[in-house]
Amino acid sequence: MASEHPMTVDIRQDEVLTGEAVALDIQPLSFFQRALGCLIDVVASVVLLIVLAVVANWLLGGAFLDAALAPILGITTVVIVLVLVPALVETLTGGSSLGRWAVGGRIVRVDGGAAGFRHAFIRAFIGVLEIWLTAGAVAAIVGAFTPRTQRLGDLVAGTYCERSRAPKLQPRPAELPSTLASWAAVADVGRMPDRLARRVSQFAHQAAYLDPGARARVAAALAAEVTPYVSPLPPVDPETMLRGVVALRRAREGRALALQNERLVTLIAGDPDTTTVRTVRQ
Repeated sequence: MASEHPMTVDIRQDEVLTGEAVALDIQPLSFFQRALGCLIDVVASVVLLIVLAVVANWLLGGAFLDAALAPILGITTVVIVLVLVPALVETLTGGSSLGRWAVGGRIVRVDGGAAGFRHAFIRAFIGVLEIWLTAGAVAAIVGAFTPRTQRLGDLVAGTYCERSRAPKLQPRPAELPSTLASWAAVADVGRMPDRLARRVSQFAHQAAYLDPGARARVAAALAAEVTPYVSPLPPVDPETMLRGVVALRRAREGRALALQNERLVTLIAGDPDTTTVRTVRQ
């Protein structure tokens, strides 16, 4: 019998909940980066408008078009440059544009999926009001008060701008300290929360660049947070313990991934027709 109480998923404002109820930690582009990207796109659109205006003036001056068609040509040019071109560029580039490419962002749906032409057209159409007719005031005000820096067009279309450029991989931290070899054989660090584990790993990567005093203080503070999740506690200084925890978790996660790959290879070799079904069930 089904439970009377539906299961809830606790997510933060900077996480994306997919259709499979998986919370993805995806960082949106900051307010100032979005503003800079928008400014670049506006400048590019103005340049394109000027170029088309010069071409149109040349056509009218050369008597290729009747002067009565000038207003119609002007309105058509504005619609093409401000609505159709941004929508087509965003669709063909997978949510990018000249400005977003420069600042490292792209438009996606709120569930993390790829945005389509419908989303791009809605954003461009509403952008005429909130960016062009109000000099960006509406977009700035709305973006400043939304968690993912979404402007009005994003809220209507169900999109936001995510950070598309991942940071460079940091060098691997030092291996397990030799003084912790016997401790690593019996230690349990698997209960540590993922966020705390990431903070400890970042400290291990960046400790060498910290001021000695700050390095000792951060190590002591992190060690105090890690202590409830480490058993038994090694008789070493805080930083050595943290490095040992990072090395031990990395080694065990590597072994777990290797075992999973071996099981998948065995499954594929044993019954290739049911590989997809069994993999999904796992």
